[in-house]
Amino acid sequence: MDTDDLQPQKQKPALKNLDVLSVEALVEYIADLEVEIARVREAIKGKKGAHVAADQFFKK
Repeated sequence: MDTDDLQPQKQKPALKNLDVLSVEALVEYIADLEVEIARVREAIKGKKGAHVAADQFFKK
């Protein structure tokens, strides 16, 4: 067995040190995160839609 197989495939990104950021930088960081959240939500919608379409196709 390869030891690489024992490692988790996905690791969570390191958290940002918020103490060193200015208020303006924190506001910008929040805006960036909100954009990323919206992008992820759209990806989820697309995957759910594909899943529903596949279910309908295979139920016939």
